[in-house]
Amino acid sequence: MNLVFPLLISTIAGLSTTLGALLIYLKISPQNINKFITLVLSFSLAIMIGISITDLIPTSLFPLLKIKNGFLYSIIAFLCGILLIKYLINKINKVEKNQNNLYQLGILNMIVLMLHNFPEGIATFLSSYQNLHLGLKLSFAIMLHNIPEGISIAVPLYYATHSKFKAIKAAFLSGLSEPLGALLAFLLLKNFITNELISIVLLLVSSIMITLSIEKIYPETLKYKENKFVIIGLVLGMLLILFNHFFL
Repeated sequence: MNLVFPLLISTIAGLSTTLGALLIYLKISPQNINKFITLVLSFSLAIMIGISITDLIPTSLFPLLKIKNGFLYSIIAFLCGILLIKYLINKINKVEKNQNNLYQLGILNMIVLMLHNFPEGIATFLSSYQNLHLGLKLSFAIMLHNIPEGISIAVPLYYATHSKFKAIKAAFLSGLSEPLGALLAFLLLKNFITNELISIVLLLVSSIMITLSIEKIYPETLKYKENKFVIIGLVLGMLLILFNHFFL
């Protein structure tokens, strides 16, 4: 198959994070800013935990449990993800100690979602290369959850820095890791990538996303004391996850 289409598909899926980032152009009145930030953060929280629990973990575990010591590899990958995000949180807290929590959260979301998007790019490219219809279906599902991921990066960064350029750039860079993963998959890793290797990476990413959600996003969401909007954001996020699973 022509390599252009698989690469194009993974690029469109990845850069859909930028579509989510465009939400910063909404005109929010000063009295509603806290409500808006709370809504976005709780929505992102539901998306990140929902994707991890309903998609990444089950999809990763099944291939691993079929191989010798697969359960042990799963535990190690999950624990490594927890340790890695704790290290990143600690490092960013020290380096960006003069920045507010929203800024740190935006940067952490960008790093974590780059890690998330990289293996997704590999999966999208390889599936499109083998079966274009399957690749299109997978990329559409990825686009749906990349859009709120772009929101989770851009909105905290914009309200922390008041710079639309920085917010859009961070979301764009996060999405760019998806076609980059696709390109590297073909150029360097095509003959070495296995389902088990991708499963280990995605399991590690799922533990990173869950830990980040619990340790950083959830406390930041509660800080604004807009409990009604916490619930609305969580419900909207869960509905999107359900739509993704039942209709795609």
